[in-house]
Amino acid sequence: MAGLNANSEADSHLTDPRWTVAERVAQAALRRFPADVLAVAVHGPLAHGDDDGGGDGEVGMLVVTYRPGAGPAPCTRRVDGVLVDLTVAGADDYLGQARVINSLWPLTADRYVTTRPLHDPTGWLRTLRDEHLGRLARARPAEFSAAARQAWYRGYAAHARAAKLAEWYETDQALLMLGEARLAAATVNGLLARTYFRDPGDAVRRTGLAGADMTEVGTVLARQSEELAARGQPVDGTVEDLLSP
Repeated sequence: MAGLNANSEADSHLTDPRWTVAERVAQAALRRFPADVLAVAVHGPLAHGDDDGGGDGEVGMLVVTYRPGAGPAPCTRRVDGVLVDLTVAGADDYLGQARVINSLWPLTADRYVTTRPLHDPTGWLRTLRDEHLGRLARARPAEFSAAARQAWYRGYAAHARAAKLAEWYETDQALLMLGEARLAAATVNGLLARTYFRDPGDAVRRTGLAGADMTEVGTVLARQSEELAARGQPVDGTVEDLLSP
């Protein structure tokens, strides 16, 4: 079975144009910046290895450098029909990011935990994963609740704006803002449950918000505000609260 899985993985590398492009990018980065590059990896669907392999999705790539500001510049380009989003970060800076729990944590954690190396001779990507998981193990519940409250404010503002735009019959703009409210509400759920997602689409699907209408999103936000208050993070406060958080 192990051999079959290995063969299947090798076949996907040969047939999926995204892997071909990713490997070319890695080779080019190592060739042009041999003294700067510590590791190169992919994250997102390719790193998970269980997407449809259709070759139409974005390739998320990470280039880790020994020093900040070294190596290639962060960039997004379409290469041979494949959209490549290239993140470049110094090793210490990226490890620092992996230790942060903030309102976007459910949408960023996956790239610290699930990566597939294209070049990692020192095992640095394992260090990245261990640093993030270690930070999660040390995190206090209040940290996630505080981050969830910040995400809730983002969702509340987007939902209020969407409702007002709908009243003005600005349908397209209202739908855009409703989408932002859905994602923010999904992020709140992720923080309260300590659950991270692969991407924004995965977040709204897994939290049941993908098709939620204006009323349903409002109901979710109201329920979340009650839970936040029960956790000691009420969304409402006084002027004094605002000035002394």
